[in-house]
Amino acid sequence: MAWEQERALVVRDLTVAYQQRAVLKGVSLSLPEGKLIGVVGPNGAGKSTMLKAILGLIPRVSGEVRIFGQPVERVRRAVGYVPQRASVDWDFPTDVLDVVMMGRYGHLGLLRRPGARERAAALDALERVGMAEFAHRQISQLSGGQQQRVFLARALAQDARIYFMDEPFAGVDAATEKAIVSLLAGLRACGRTVVVVHHDLQTVPEYFDWLVLLNVRVLATGPVEEAFTPENLARTYGGRLGNLALMAEPLPAARRPMGGD
Repeated sequence: MAWEQERALVVRDLTVAYQQRAVLKGVSLSLPEGKLIGVVGPNGAGKSTMLKAILGLIPRVSGEVRIFGQPVERVRRAVGYVPQRASVDWDFPTDVLDVVMMGRYGHLGLLRRPGARERAAALDALERVGMAEFAHRQISQLSGGQQQRVFLARALAQDARIYFMDEPFAGVDAATEKAIVSLLAGLRACGRTVVVVHHDLQTVPEYFDWLVLLNVRVLATGPVEEAFTPENLARTYGGRLGNLALMAEPLPAARRPMGGD
């Protein structure tokens, strides 16, 4: 359909099951381009599973996914992915620059090796996340926050149109969190779309323009000022949060999302 071309991501009736137990049921989404989109929900809600299923990293029981109107297989070069840091083998013997250059492989043919252009793009990405001086450091020697910055640099080097990030703020220090926030704002300013699995509800109105509330199903989605309500939070978290009304209180105009419209 023509309107799908105008959306960064369209998901219809996505269902995923592990050992015959549905962890996502009938998920449908239509997300706009050029927005910072937060995905929130309780532990076990299926947030990481949804990202992996959208990207075709795990099988779907049913459902259809379109990214910029195309199946994900046709737009791989336009899609960047930052997995959870805890899911990566950081003892693998490679250095920071090599990890970031992996983000350029989609721009190369099957028989081409990375050259000066790919190296320059990787170094530029490391500079943008404040990690240029660590280019030749083994990844196993980095702190958690530094490792996360390297993953973000790899995604930047890919120069994608849409990024999927799985809890990029988890376990990082304040300086790294500030750097990530700045990076996200910069991506949006360039017209990129960023979908972020996030766990800190207090920062949702500050970090994002659009929100998806997920608990096996999509309970609400839309602009933050419309979706981030006490009622929607209560439906998503089952009343397990304290002081929902305060958490979803609208921000004053001076504290609207970063560079928001």
